[in-house]
Amino acid sequence: MTNSNYDKNNIFAKIIRKEAKANIVFENKHILCFKDIFPKAPVHILIIPKGQFKDIFDFSINATSEEKKAIYDGFAEVIKIFGLELDGCRIINNFGNDGRQEVPHLHFHLLGGKDIGSMIS
Repeated sequence: MTNSNYDKNNIFAKIIRKEAKANIVFENKHILCFKDIFPKAPVHILIIPKGQFKDIFDFSINATSEEKKAIYDGFAEVIKIFGLELDGCRIINNFGNDGRQEVPHLHFHLLGGKDIGSMIS
């Protein structure tokens, strides 16, 4: 689905099109998972849909069931790849200005590999 409000020149769109480089750790038909270039934890992976979704609200109302399932499959794959099954991780999504979303493409931060502290101080 094409979203008329979607910025096709955002960095994640460029990564999906292979116009920008990323250290990809997992990919399937609907998602791309790659290392964050400014990691906040020993494991810091970005999980993004390949579809043109601006944010979690856009995705929630416009994504297909298959695209939604692919996100959760990506979480599971990344958790397995980095051996986080026992100690866990944090998965964060920032939405809009108040949520401090920096890139206008839906993305999840999966952070693990150490105790990353309290959610909000």
